[in-house]
Amino acid sequence: MKKEKSFKLTNLAVDNKITIYIVIIIIVFMGINAYLSSPKEMFPEITFPYFSVTTVYPGTSPSDMENLVTRHIETELKNIDEIKNVNSKSIQDVSMIFIEFETYANDQEANQDVKDAVDKAKSKLPSNLLDDPEVTRLELSEQPILFINLSGDLSIPMLKQYADDLQDEIEGLTEISRGDIVGALTREIQINADLYKMQAVGVSFDQIAGAVANENLTISGGTINMDNMERTLRIVGEFDNYEQIGNILLKDGVYIKDVADYIDGYED
Repeated sequence: MKKEKSFKLTNLAVDNKITIYIVIIIIVFMGINAYLSSPKEMFPEITFPYFSVTTVYPGTSPSDMENLVTRHIETELKNIDEIKNVNSKSIQDVSMIFIEFETYANDQEANQDVKDAVDKAKSKLPSNLLDDPEVTRLELSEQPILFINLSGDLSIPMLKQYADDLQDEIEGLTEISRGDIVGALTREIQINADLYKMQAVGVSFDQIAGAVANENLTISGGTINMDNMERTLRIVGEFDNYEQIGNILLKDGVYIKDVADYIDGYED
C-alpha cells in the first residue's frame, strides 16, 4: 500500500484556516494602507543630468562656428564617462551643445565634468570671444506644460491687462509654481531730452532724473488723533498721467517740457 505524501505547511494552513484568513486580511489591509499613504504626484520631478553649453561669437558664420568652437568643445566632452548622447547646433554667431548623461550618473559630478571639459577646450577657442562658454543645467520641471496665446481686436495695453489677470488666476492654483508672460510689451514712459536745449539753459540729465524721482512720490505724513481715533496721514504725489511730467520745474522758469519730449510708449 502506497503511503500518501503530504506537505506539512499546507496541512498546517488547512488545519488552521481561521488563522490564515485573519493573516490574509491583515496583509491586505496593510497593503491598502501603504498604497494610500504613499506620496503620489501627477507630474513627478524627473532628475537626470542634462546640460547645454552655449558660446556666442558675433560675426561668425555657422560653418566657422562649427570649426572654431563646436568641434573643440565636443572633442573634450566625448572624453567624459557616462555620457549617453551629445548633440550640437551651430548657427550664425552661436554654438549650442546639448549633453545627455546616463540616468545613473551623479548630477553634481556630471556638472563638474562638463565644466572641466569646457575649461580644457578654452585654450583652443578664439581668443576674442565676448564671454566664456556658458554651461547650463536643463531642468525638466522648469519646462512649461501649457501655452496660452491671447489675441484679439484690442489695444496692446488691454491685451496686457487681460494677460496679467490670467497670470494671477493661474498662479493662484496650488499645482502651479509660476506662470510667465512672454511677448507682451511693457509700458514705459520715455523722456527724450534735447541735449542742445539742455546746454542752452544749463540743465543736466541728473537734474531731470532727480526732479522726476522727487516729484513722483507718496510720502507718509505721520498720524493724527481725531474723534478718539488715531488716523494715518499721507501725501499722495504720484503722477496720474504722463503729461504731468512736462510741468515739473527744473530751475527758475525752466520746465521739463522746455527741454524734453515725453511719450507714453513701451520698452524695446
